[in-house]
Order: sequence, then C-alpha cells, then structure tokens
Amino acid sequence: MAGLLCKRRKKGVSDLQEEGKNAINAPMNPSAVDIHPEDTLLEENEERTMIDPNSKEDPKFKELIKVLIDWINDVLVEERIIVKQLEEDLYDGQVLQKLLEKLADRKLNVAEVTQSEIGQKQKLQTVLEAVHDLLRPHGWTIKWNVDSIHGKNLISILHLLVALAMHFRAPIRLPEHVSVQVVVVRKREGLLQTTHVTEELTTTTEMMMGRFERDAFDTLFDHAPDKLSVVKKSLITFVNKHLNKLNLEVTELETQFADGVYLVLLMGLLEDYFVPLHNFYLTPESFDQKVHNVSFAFELMQDGGLKKPKARPEDVVNLDLKSTLRVLYNLFTKIKLIATATAVH
Repeated sequence: MAGLLCKRRKKGVSDLQEEGKNAINAPMNPSAVDIHPEDTLLEENEERTMIDPNSKEDPKFKELIKVLIDWINDVLVEERIIVKQLEEDLYDGQVLQKLLEKLADRKLNVAEVTQSEIGQKQKLQTVLEAVHDLLRPHGWTIKWNVDSIHGKNLISILHLLVALAMHFRAPIRLPEHVSVQVVVVRKREGLLQTTHVTEELTTTTEMMMGRFERDAFDTLFDHAPDKLSVVKKSLITFVNKHLNKLNLEVTELETQFADGVYLVLLMGLLEDYFVPLHNFYLTPESFDQKVHNVSFAFELMQDGGLKKPKARPEDVVNLDLKSTLRVLYNLFTKIKLIATATAVH
C-alpha cells in the first residue's frame, strides 16, 4: 500500500481531540479501532493503514511472523545478524540487502551502512529493483514499495518476505490461508473516515509456488476424504511388500518417510541396486540432513525414468501428507506399469 508515510505538521491538543471526535462521529464509518494521535496527523485526501489489533493476536498471524523471523536468522547466521522485530529491523534495507545477497548468491552495488533517510531509501530502491527482476517473470504481484517498507508497514514487509521465501524454496512451511483485517484511515473534507479491508498474506503452498494445476490428490483431499484411508492403505501395502525384504515396516506414511531414509532404501529395492551408505544419512538428525536424503531419493527417481516429483523435499520433511502421497503414488504407478508390461510379454 503505497504512500503510507504521513507528512507531519504541528497541531494543538484540541485539534487532535476534535479530529478524533469527528472520526468517531463520521457517518457510515464506524470504527472499533483506537486511533492514536499520530494517526490523525493527515493532510486532506491522505491515508494511513494499520492492522486491526484483533488480527495481531491471531495464532496463524503470529506463527507466520515467527516462521519468517526464524528463517531470516537461519539464512543470515554467518552474518551474525539477529532479527527480532520485522518492522524495526528491515525498514532501512540493510537486512534485506544481506538476505537477498545470500539467497540469490550475488553482490548488490549498494553502500554497506546508510544512516540518512535518503541513503536508506536509495539502498531500498536498489534492493527492491533486484527483487522485482527476480519475481516479475514468475507472475508475482508486487504489493510493496520503497515508501511502505521504509514506513515500517508490516503488511508490505510480510508480502515481500513471503514472496522471497516461496521463490527461493525456503526450507520452511508457512501457515496457509493467513489473512488480517486492515484499518484504512482517510481524511476527507476535514473528517477522518475509517474502513476495514481483508488482506490475504498466504494462500496454499502450492498456489504460492505457482503450481496451479490440480491433480487427483487435491480432489481427494478436498472432496473425498473418506477415500483417503483406502489410498493410504494401498500405498502402505505397496511399500511394505518391498521394505519387508530389509525387515522394515511402515505404519505411518507421513512420519516414516519424512527423513528420506525409507525413500532411498525403497528406490534401491525397486531398481534392484545397493545404495552406498556414504550417499545419504542413515540416521539423519538435522532438518538439512533430512532434506538431503529426500532430494537424493528424488534424484534416484529421475535416474529411474520418473519425472521430477511435484512435491518439494522440504514438504515431505515437514510431514505434509499430500506431498508424501504424491511421491509414493508415482513409484506405485511405475511399478504397476512395469508389472503390466512384463505380464503382456
């Protein structure tokens, strides 16, 4: 939301009280949100936005912020940068510069430290232009700009971070369908008018990744959850038929395949080869080690003639059942086709 920084001008306490009273009494514009004095310092036709306090307490909204902060700190751990509050730590462009350089593996031509507002905005301009060059070809809608980021607009900052996390396939799982109520305060003919709009911050992981094509599993989860247990049972029977050869047994698909070990072993059994133990972690402990295992299993699948799985390794590690089912069903289909071809011959 552009132009959120208000132009300050001196006013007396009585002026502020009068504007506050007008805002409360403005016809057809009721507001349950407290308007702070600084939010009433608006020129004619100017507007300011703020998140409804109730939305800030939404557990999914809090989770989204926490996941993004943890992700930034994890990416920038070598830079010894610790982000605690998104609005206060990202507005000047310094952290965003370091984050983009790390994610894109490129150096930006900007001054390292900028104290002045002009310098900060110049840095932000350079950083955001680089972000836009990356995102626009993939159809991302740009919902932020220099003024909104520098103005510490949390909604704009969250839109930017969600886009970066999705574009760079961050090894995190963002909460889905996060929306907040935003209060827009406008000044019209000397009166403060407030309206409420719903701002959608996340949809589903697949939609945000740009994979809009739906498949049988989307339909299964959305419209036929009663048939889900049948599909799971069939896949469990399929994988156990092979894993039992190693005295291994699966009872829970989403949890037992999450570290990638069973996937790697299953590929070796299906393709009839031994997978050298130094190629994967037999007892993975960290998230990265598990992602390595699943990614390695995906490589083995492609080597075996399968298409690259639609699921992300991170989704499998994060116990996403739909992603795990897609991966296993691809294997199941391939083996079924081979068995059919063999029977024909």
